[in-house]
Amino acid sequence: MASKSQLHAALWFPGHSGYTAPMAGIDLNLLTALDMLLAERSVTAAARRMGLSVSAMSRTLTRLRVATGDPLLVQAGRSLVPTPYAEQLTSRVHAAAQEARAVLAPASGNIDLLALDRTFTIRANEGFVALFAPALIVAIAGEAPHVRLRFAPKPDKAAVPLRDGAIDIEIGTMGASAPEMRSQLIFRDRFVGAARRDHPLFSGPITAAGYAAFGHVATSRRGAWTGPVDDALHDLGLRRQVIAMVPGFLDAIAIARRSELIALVPRSCLQSGEAATEAVRSFDLPVSTPELTVSLMWHPRLDADPAHRWLRQKLIATCRDPA
Repeated sequence: MASKSQLHAALWFPGHSGYTAPMAGIDLNLLTALDMLLAERSVTAAARRMGLSVSAMSRTLTRLRVATGDPLLVQAGRSLVPTPYAEQLTSRVHAAAQEARAVLAPASGNIDLLALDRTFTIRANEGFVALFAPALIVAIAGEAPHVRLRFAPKPDKAAVPLRDGAIDIEIGTMGASAPEMRSQLIFRDRFVGAARRDHPLFSGPITAAGYAAFGHVATSRRGAWTGPVDDALHDLGLRRQVIAMVPGFLDAIAIARRSELIALVPRSCLQSGEAATEAVRSFDLPVSTPELTVSLMWHPRLDADPAHRWLRQKLIATCRDPA
C-alpha cells in the first residue's frame, strides 16, 4: 500500500509514477476559474470577480490542483505566487478561456455586407426567376457587391439538398416530406388560364364547359396529367383533354401563344412583362382551385446565420415590393 507521502506526491506532481490525470468529465468552468486565479493571484479577488464565496473559490482551487497535478498557487507570506508550471500556463489559459467564452456566446447579428464574400444557391422554378431575380440581383449587389446568387433548377421538392447544404433556400409551396424545415410565407398566388389573344375561347363568356372543350397543355415535373382543376371539373361532370405536358410554366405559356392549347399557370408567371407573356391573355378559371402559398424554406442550421438571415429579408422585401 502507498504511504501518505507517496499519495501526496502523486496528487501534486504529474510526473510522479503514481499520478493518473483525471481527464474524464473535466468541468470547463474550471478554465475560467483558473484564468481568474492566475490573473489575480488571490482567492478572495478571484472569488469577487466570479461572484463566488471565498470558500467556494478555495474549493475550486483544490479541484484545479487535482486536475492539473500541480499546486498552481502557493503561499508566500500574505500573498500567493504561481508555480513555474502555472507561469507557463498563464497566457495559454487566458487565450483558451477567451476562446471558450466566444464560442459559447450568443451569435452576433452584425455583418459587414461590403466584405461579405459568399455564394448562395436558391432553388426556384423558372417563373419565379423570370419575375423576381432581376430585382433581387440589383438589391443584393447594391448592399453586398461580393455576394453571388446561383439559381438552381427545381426538378422536384426533395429535401436532401437543403439538408446537406447544396441548397441554401428553396422557394415554392410547402411539402410534407421535411417537417423540420423552417419556412416563411412570401406571397399568395392562384392559378389562372392563359391562351393566345385571338383564341376562340374569348369570343364569349368563359364557362366551365367552354374551357373544358379546348385542348390543354399541362405543367408537371413528376408526370402528373391531372390536378386540382381536373378535380373541380370532374365535380361538374366535365373533363379537359390534356394534349401536351411540359416541365415549366413558361414552357406552357410559350406553347399556348403559338397554338390553340390553353395553359394553366400561376398568376405571378404572367407579371414579368416579357414578350412571351405579353402575347397571351390570362383569365380567371371558371372553377375554383386551392390558393397557392409561396414560401421561403431553409434548414434549421442556417436559422441564426446572419448572412443567411439578411438574404431571407432581401428576398421577402423584393417579392413583396409592388414594383
